[in-house]
Amino acid sequence: MSQVKAKAPQLDDVSKQIIAELQEDGRRSYAAIGKAVGLSEAAVRQRVQRLVDTGVVQVVAVTDPVEVGFARQAMIGIKASGELEPIADALADIAEIAYVVITAGSYDFLAEVVCESDDHLLDIVSRQIRTIPGVVSTETHVYLKLRKQTYAWGVR
Repeated sequence: MSQVKAKAPQLDDVSKQIIAELQEDGRRSYAAIGKAVGLSEAAVRQRVQRLVDTGVVQVVAVTDPVEVGFARQAMIGIKASGELEPIADALADIAEIAYVVITAGSYDFLAEVVCESDDHLLDIVSRQIRTIPGVVSTETHVYLKLRKQTYAWGVR
């Protein structure tokens, strides 16, 4: 049985401005954000904490995988049979998978992996992903060069 995720909270204009400030610079101080949006430092801190607690935002350090020892990245298209949610959960439990989506189209899932080497990628595909019950086939798209990766898509 799948879990139903709680509906995301409605964001007011101030929360949207705070998110925009953090997307521009995730290390920006609460005081600086407060000046930009017209709130006190304490009020910004509370709002950011609420945004984090409700899952609207994550505040993390984004690294270049190659620079921190992960020489191989790939997107894996996965075809499956049966119920998709348990397979998605099993994929999400694999530490090297950074991104999992259930899709419509040629694949049932797309999974982005970050690995130390081609041997590591092979292990993930053959011993971890392909052994999940319901996985029918995989197609691995190896990244040759990352040209763009951004997280600043704004808010609506």
